[in-house]
Amino acid sequence: MEKTAVLLVNLGTPDAPDEKSVRRYLAEFLSDPRVIDLPRWKWLPILHGIILRVRPKKSAMLYQSVWTDAGSPLLLNGRRQQAALQERLTDTGVKVVLAMSYGKPNLDAELQKLHQWGVRRLVVVPLYPQYSSTTVGSIWDGLQCSLADWRDLPELTFIRDYPDQPSYIEALANRIHNYVAEHGAPDRLLLSYHGIPIRYAQNGDDYPQRCQITTELIKQQFPELSILETFQSKFGNEEWLKPATIDTVRALAAQGSKQIAVIAPGFSADCLETLQELAQENARAFYEAGGQQFSYIPAVNDHPFFIDCLEDLVRQRLHHSY
Repeated sequence: MEKTAVLLVNLGTPDAPDEKSVRRYLAEFLSDPRVIDLPRWKWLPILHGIILRVRPKKSAMLYQSVWTDAGSPLLLNGRRQQAALQERLTDTGVKVVLAMSYGKPNLDAELQKLHQWGVRRLVVVPLYPQYSSTTVGSIWDGLQCSLADWRDLPELTFIRDYPDQPSYIEALANRIHNYVAEHGAPDRLLLSYHGIPIRYAQNGDDYPQRCQITTELIKQQFPELSILETFQSKFGNEEWLKPATIDTVRALAAQGSKQIAVIAPGFSADCLETLQELAQENARAFYEAGGQQFSYIPAVNDHPFFIDCLEDLVRQRLHHSY
């Protein structure tokens, strides 16, 4: 069989939870026009003149609160996903590689390694279950840039998203089932997705609709639960998708909800936005507003059902029968 590779791609992470590393990471991330689409003449002076002078120190402290002895949670979870999928695909001879849009392992560097290896078929799996131009679109841009000078282009399969993949929904449902079995049904279950500016959706990004697909499928799995869809991680002054997770958490506590649980269906791996923003910051907001029990339900990470999802997605596109 021609040399075939599967490229898993996630957002990225700083090399270390220190100010210098975080500044370097944020400079790369926030310079991406897919993430911040303002004119460069307008945005770059703000980025370099204000944001990169102030934000890295604060962000480094947040990263320190979730960093492990083995390193970045996002990278560790990504490596586990890579290893688990590689084991599942042993019979195919396929090589599974992990890359990040920002930071290391760098997308372009990993593609160059595959080029040197002699890859002829490449299946790209963005680790974002719901498409957004800010995430999956950025991976597409990175691919096109890296492949632009290859004379021997591989056959390329790009998986846009998989918000309704049965094994993905099953992985989320299993997490929720396990929580309810241990803690009982919460007053509210929040499905918290990363937000985007409303303007992006108005201009054609179908991310809200892709999130809604996942939300409806989870609601079908748990008709007995009161489930709310919310959005987190707002950045800047533009209006973002609503309702905001942290506003909802505060409002529920003020309205008398004593026990709430939050799961993040848009995050395939636990990272700063789940382990710090949801599990710490939102928990604190809930308790300060009078709530009694806040629980963050872990991301799918390397849950066997999620590895089933990745395996299913890849095998469907390998055009082989196993």
